Amino acid sequence: MSRWKPYNPNPKHNRVGDCTVRAICKATGQDWETVYVGLCLYGFIDADMPSANHTWDRYLERFGFDQKLVGRHAKIPYTVQDFCEDHPSGTFVLGCDGHVLTVVDGMYYDSWDSGGEIPIYYWERG
Repeated sequence: MSRWKPYNPNPKHNRVGDCTVRAICKATGQDWETVYVGLCLYGFIDADMPSANHTWDRYLERFGFDQKLVGRHAKIPYTVQDFCEDHPSGTFVLGCDGHVLTVVDGMYYDSWDSGGEIPIYYWERG
């Protein structure tokens, strides 16, 4: 059973290049414009890109998220779908190789079905 819920808060319904913004929108309940501008400000202050891991890490910390590594698992590869099954409650922002998405209460929210992606690290709302 797929745990994917289509989600795209981009005001022009774009699906490429803004996955960090889209994921943070779902995780924090903010609209796309607010998250985009907030990440740009953090990036400006740090002289880094809005999509840089350090930039959005600091942004998520503001909302009570803590970063963790995905540990070793018996199932290889360990996918987004597997992560959802192992985390039936809570809010998480998952970092995969070149992609970011949000998991809320065991369902993953993204503009495409990214359930086969492999999470490397995640931010958990405390």
